Amino acid sequence: MLSDFEPDNLDDDEEVELFEHFNFIIDKGQSPIRIDKFITDKVANATRNKVQNAIDSGNILVNGKPTKANYKIKPLDEIKVLMEKPPRDTEIVPENLPLDIIYEDEYLLVVNKAAGMVVHPAHGNWTGTLVNGLFYHFNLLPTLPGNTGRPGLVHRIDKDTSGLLVIAKSELAMTDLAHQFFHHTIERTYLALVWGEPTEDNGTIIAHVGRSKKDRKVMDAFPDGSQGKHAVTHWKVLKRLRYVSLIQCKLETGRTHQIRAHMKFLGHPLFNDAMYGGDKIRKGTQFSKYKSFVQNCFEIMPRQALHAMSLGFVHPINKKPMYFEAPLPEDFSTVLDKWEKYVTFEH
Repeated sequence: MLSDFEPDNLDDDEEVELFEHFNFIIDKGQSPIRIDKFITDKVANATRNKVQNAIDSGNILVNGKPTKANYKIKPLDEIKVLMEKPPRDTEIVPENLPLDIIYEDEYLLVVNKAAGMVVHPAHGNWTGTLVNGLFYHFNLLPTLPGNTGRPGLVHRIDKDTSGLLVIAKSELAMTDLAHQFFHHTIERTYLALVWGEPTEDNGTIIAHVGRSKKDRKVMDAFPDGSQGKHAVTHWKVLKRLRYVSLIQCKLETGRTHQIRAHMKFLGHPLFNDAMYGGDKIRKGTQFSKYKSFVQNCFEIMPRQALHAMSLGFVHPINKKPMYFEAPLPEDFSTVLDKWEKYVTFEH
């Protein structure tokens, strides 16, 4: 159980779901004791430091609310310990799934993931994931400490985000790539269609990203750094289409939902991003023709308009610079083309 309290080592753009692993109802005769000490004593192999980190991350709840390490438990308190991994064994079923591998050598491969494919098995998606497909093609893939069940992965992207991922095929490659991600030397460029037109042509968003206090599946931006993790997104407008804009985003950090949360914070949520309010008309006219046009675009691309377009890194073994690009998938390019024609015709 020690590993369950380890921080997730993956550089991560993927959404996180929390699962209940422990539930304690405090006895009526319990004397006051700090919650971090109580959980350290109750959970096998948990250390005080790891428990305090879990509390700081909001993963330990008292009576349904986040708490602090110095909180002293009271009789009949309900304490829940939440973790990102479901309480299940991590056996992975190999599946013969179509994979768009755009580069491969004996140490790594680069995959162009389709929108709709989950990256690794998790609650509600134990099969049909990228990892299930990789396991069919490769018998052995390395795993980072604390990330059992996610072999080969050094970063991730959301289920409904398309684009590039690098997969490690050896422990040496995995360690080196993880080091590059940790030091933010990996070059990653995303294309996003967002609502509205930013007033500036480019900019940098520096705002911590952490779980929303209202909905723990959603991430919020915290520019004051009061919670979450340090996050930096460099953005540039590529096309202005009156009611939407095509944006290029370069990630300096790779936090969960970083681009989605940062662009919402900027006032320009991603087109058709249901989780961040982009699945409603945010800019435009009240004409029924326009509403029908937007609805048609939503149907063509029933996901957030986000694509991991490029990936650059240093090869972990031969140290040569590697750079890859993946063109926009058909749903994204079709919607972009429709917007360009719509504003040209309307104008």
